Amino acid sequence: MARTSFKLGRSSNPMMSKEDLNKLIEKKAFELYEKRGRKAGHSVDDWVEAERIIKGKLSK
Repeated sequence: MARTSFKLGRSSNPMMSKEDLNKLIEKKAFELYEKRGRKAGHSVDDWVEAERIIKGKLSK
């Protein structure tokens, strides 16, 4: 199984493009999907949670 986790910190580029932000959210959403046991039917929940996590880390 490939490791998909990553860390964000203060060194993250504050001028991140929308495309880069979406890629980070996509990776985190996939990580959440894998943690869930790859069960289908929760893609929107995973995306929203990933978006909350990533945006929260970027705002620190």
